Amino acid sequence: GEILTWEEHENPFRLVADTVGPNGKVAVDQQARVFIWLGLAEALGPERLVGADPLIVPLRARKSATEIDLMVRAKALTLEAHRRTHASLQSGMRASDVVGFIDRQHRALGADGGNTFCIVSFGTDTSLPHGGEGDPELKDGDVVLIDTGCALDGYNADITRTYVFGEPTTQVRRIWDLEHQAQAAAFDAARLGVLCEAVDAAARAVLTANGLGPDYQLPGLPHRTGHGIGLDVHEAPNLGRGDRTALDGGMCFSNEPMIVVPGQFGIRLEDHFHMTADGPKWFTQPQPSLDDPFAGVEPLAAWG
Repeated sequence: GEILTWEEHENPFRLVADTVGPNGKVAVDQQARVFIWLGLAEALGPERLVGADPLIVPLRARKSATEIDLMVRAKALTLEAHRRTHASLQSGMRASDVVGFIDRQHRALGADGGNTFCIVSFGTDTSLPHGGEGDPELKDGDVVLIDTGCALDGYNADITRTYVFGEPTTQVRRIWDLEHQAQAAAFDAARLGVLCEAVDAAARAVLTANGLGPDYQLPGLPHRTGHGIGLDVHEAPNLGRGDRTALDGGMCFSNEPMIVVPGQFGIRLEDHFHMTADGPKWFTQPQPSLDDPFAGVEPLAAWG
């Protein structure tokens, strides 16, 4: 019969109810807007609404080769924006100046609309995983933490780099090295069939062995080691305690076991990997060193 669009139908929720019949149920995505849930609940009754995660999450979690190719390029664009930003830093720049610079680089490189998000932290603000509320000026000796990303054809990048504007202290060097080790341990633990929470545990084991933590205690790692990524920056499954999803081919994750030293500084190194038949494969190579954070990164031209 005639197919009616939502705009053409007097009550789109009633249309759904008529379609599924008197006993049918409707699966609702957890990201659906509240008005949609309320409308469906009124038309069908809330007892006939169920969560759609069992249907959607497994499909979204395993990316196709095309989806992975788009993320490879998106992450390359963000890494290039990071590289250009590091080269542009000057004493006295405000965090907001750097955010604007990164947005312009993402746009120039061909991302979908510039930054999808951007955290720029200097000094003690780096000890706050989501950054401070002010707009500090960059000064000599500041730890610099930049966490940003873009999208390309809807698929997301999300990369963090941490370095020092000037000469790092001995303590910063030690914590940066431990962060680098924890990130590598998480990557090495990621094998097909391994549970997501085991990857998180591998990163935490490095920190605990070196006197940090344990668990979520600070100084240490205050959040999950990583999250899924794709059409959303944060997707299920997650590399965190309690997530017992088995790693499977095509799954894509961030790897970012941040170390926070409260009131002093934080170090987060974030790159992403995807699971292949041979194990994990990096989208972008991890930061090679504290002193030369973009060694080996070749300049990238705009996306055509």
